[in-house]
Amino acid sequence: MAAIDTLKNLLNEDIRQLDELAELLKLEKQKLAESDVQSLEALTAKKNALLQMVRERAKQKIHALVDMGFRPDNGQPTQFIQSSGLADLIESWSSAEQRLRECKRLNQVNERVVGNLQKRLARLSDIFRGTTGHQKLYGASGHQTTVTQTTVLASA
Repeated sequence: MAAIDTLKNLLNEDIRQLDELAELLKLEKQKLAESDVQSLEALTAKKNALLQMVRERAKQKIHALVDMGFRPDNGQPTQFIQSSGLADLIESWSSAEQRLRECKRLNQVNERVVGNLQKRLARLSDIFRGTTGHQKLYGASGHQTTVTQTTVLASA
């Protein structure tokens, strides 16, 4: 029973911190829209600290699951927990998974915002350099590159 209690406690802490992470991601989106670089740096530090704690707890959860009889090579831990028949453990696991999916979704939104900001910066950079009339192609890395072409009409 100690492993079950440990797992429940770890899941409850995950739920609490994933809610906190979701709020940070929402705030990050707002700060990206405002271009508030100083706030973004502080948010990134908080976000990284939360993610590190979640990762550490993931390792602890695997150990607790193994103590309960779970074999990692046999499949998904979700199936193992659902087969346990412990309603409160199943509910906590599902709740933590749902919050993790929401954090992933919010992070993907912020990723797209950052990508759009990078494209805007690249366009502004092109304008400053005077290369706006040149063709753009995608290179092997998937990034746009400017293609310049010179035509020699005559040589002496």
